Amino acid sequence: MPRLFAALPVPEEVADELSALQSGVPDARWVPSENFHVTLCFAGEVQGATMRDLEDELSDIEGPPFSVSIAGVEQFSSGKQPRALVATVERSERLDWLQQKVSTVARNCGIEVERRKFRPHVTLARFSSTAETGHHLAQFMASNGTLRAGPWIAEHFSLYSSRTGRNGSIYTEEATYPLTF
Repeated sequence: MPRLFAALPVPEEVADELSALQSGVPDARWVPSENFHVTLCFAGEVQGATMRDLEDELSDIEGPPFSVSIAGVEQFSSGKQPRALVATVERSERLDWLQQKVSTVARNCGIEVERRKFRPHVTLARFSSTAETGHHLAQFMASNGTLRAGPWIAEHFSLYSSRTGRNGSIYTEEATYPLTF
């Protein structure tokens, strides 16, 4: 059973800028640039009929294309242990609106959606619970805190499936939804 999520893909030129940052932190599991995205809604494991419903219902979302920009880096932690290193995405009314619409559609399809606050980002690296990052992570944050990438125009969002592969997650674009008015 696939794990599903809806996301904005990151264009290649921005992905190239972000992947150039991926070094200097021991124990970081760097995310391949082809997996860069801005998650709008994580649906988790979804049965076939529910997946088809979600695919159909997402196609009813209509909105205009909008600008997306990267502004800085941040670490997501569990207590004092870093879990992920991310490039933060600037919040905008259009991005927030799309995230809320996608989450509402998923809930209406019977999917239990996380209720935590939306923090738009692109994951650059993940850390195991035993990762030793030391001063390297602080140095990375200080060196890249003023990062700017983009803007780009989000002209569509996609529904992806995620499967675990030998070298990490494998994402497959299942459906694409244009943002046009």
